[in-house]
Amino acid sequence: MRGQDHHQAGLFSYLSPEERVPATHPLRPIRQYVDTALTALSPKLEKLYAQTGRPSIAPERLLRALLLQVLYSLRSERLLMEELQYNLLFRWFVGLDLDTPVWDVTVFTKNRDRLLEGKLATAFFKQVLAQAKAQRLLSDEHFTIDGTLIEAWAGQKSFKKKAEPMPPPPADDPGNPSVDFRGERRTNATHTSTTDPEARLYKKAAGQEAKLCFLGHVLMENRHGLVVNSTVTRATGTAEREAALALVDAQAPIGCITLRGDKNYDTAAFVDALRERQVTPHVAQHTTRRSSAIDGRTTHHLGYAVSQRKRKRVEEIFGWLKTVGLLRKVKLRGVQRVGWLFTFAAAVYNLVRMRNLVEAAT
Repeated sequence: MRGQDHHQAGLFSYLSPEERVPATHPLRPIRQYVDTALTALSPKLEKLYAQTGRPSIAPERLLRALLLQVLYSLRSERLLMEELQYNLLFRWFVGLDLDTPVWDVTVFTKNRDRLLEGKLATAFFKQVLAQAKAQRLLSDEHFTIDGTLIEAWAGQKSFKKKAEPMPPPPADDPGNPSVDFRGERRTNATHTSTTDPEARLYKKAAGQEAKLCFLGHVLMENRHGLVVNSTVTRATGTAEREAALALVDAQAPIGCITLRGDKNYDTAAFVDALRERQVTPHVAQHTTRRSSAIDGRTTHHLGYAVSQRKRKRVEEIFGWLKTVGLLRKVKLRGVQRVGWLFTFAAAVYNLVRMRNLVEAAT
């Protein structure tokens, strides 16, 4: 018998969001990891809020919503609120009932800024990493370091001379004036961005376009390719090597470890600094029109060849962070805020990687 095409909605729903999400859905193990991390962070979250006043958005729900924004590449908080309005999966993950109203976008953004000031991304990252360590997914001997450009949320027209006052915009288009940079020498010493003063004009290789950007750095363990530490710095020619030493020191290794890296890390000062820290430098040799700081003491070992294959896995992290994790062109400004998002996105990457590793082992 043919069914009728009725358009009247039902008045009640007898199934909760928990019952509607399949038991095999890939977000379920991620939700378990996140809940475990947030439970451990509860005392730290408590200190961010006053004991009196109106209740705000629960920070646990706020962090789950931000995780969904990174995981599903939602480019704005407005789109995130729209998804929470009608996406049942999103409501289940965040912890909203079917009848719970969705937050106003401005209110959500203001509450998000409180988390940015509380440095919760690093604490959340450490809790995720602790779960990976408990499952024996981390190596404590072999690591890889690398950096990548993060394009700043600032246009080339905002890069103006420091000493000169801002001229009035041309009459052709005040909102997007025509600017001719031909023949003008622009450097970070003489110019700065009026949109994001902490962004630097930089390019990683000759022949590439110089952009206003930051540098994101990750320290990866080589057993399963998980991020064990991360940071964001201003874009300079020495920032990658300086950040590498800082991340190695923060790791506090016990005994000798190996550190992989590309040719940019093949300098005498950096290699000597690693050896002083009892770190074996397995960086790629840079022999183009120069001599390498890596000699036969390192390259004759079989482990060095293995390291050169393993270090390429770090590019998978950067690829995910840029194509999925909203970091190809970041919408936050300043080293601190960009670093918050970079660390949080690295934690989300680890969650996805951990889920895949555990499922593959079962």
